[in-house]
Amino acid sequence: MTSKPFLENLKFVTGNPNKIREAQDILGFELDHAEIDLEEIQTYDIRTAVTAKVNQAWDILKCPVMVEDSGLIFTSWNGLPGALVKWFEKTVGCSGLLRMLKDFDDRKAFAVCMVAIHDGNEVRVAEGRVHGQISESMKGKNGFGWDVIFIPEGFSQTYAEMDPEDKNSISHRRLAFEKIKKLL
Repeated sequence: MTSKPFLENLKFVTGNPNKIREAQDILGFELDHAEIDLEEIQTYDIRTAVTAKVNQAWDILKCPVMVEDSGLIFTSWNGLPGALVKWFEKTVGCSGLLRMLKDFDDRKAFAVCMVAIHDGNEVRVAEGRVHGQISESMKGKNGFGWDVIFIPEGFSQTYAEMDPEDKNSISHRRLAFEKIKKLL
């Protein structure tokens, strides 16, 4: 999987320009990307979701592919929202997530990113995980999605309050892409 033709043919499958930018910043090289409609299976399990997406992407494009999926897991919710966090964001927003969490004493959470590559023979998955907590309110203007409510362990700011370079240096996405880079 480390051959140059593999990298030259690799497509990062995403329609999210923020993910493309972050991945390129972390990996240190430009990624060819493809935006295709992939079925979003309904599961809170991020590994299941990313594996299904990478297999679909391979079946459609028939070339080496890479996909990324991430989630936010509230300890008090026993694995939720996980990969379903994007659906929570679309329906109730981060403010709704905060309202649903307000009666829970435990605000611990962890951000998880999984990056999967498929070369036609096998699927490899790399995971990045950052522990932290959920803020009491939405804070910050940087980042995207739930960055406004997640405070990584050892910090007092949400991802969205951090400079993008600072966030990228510690993020769950960085950890996952650094691991997957070793497989490229």
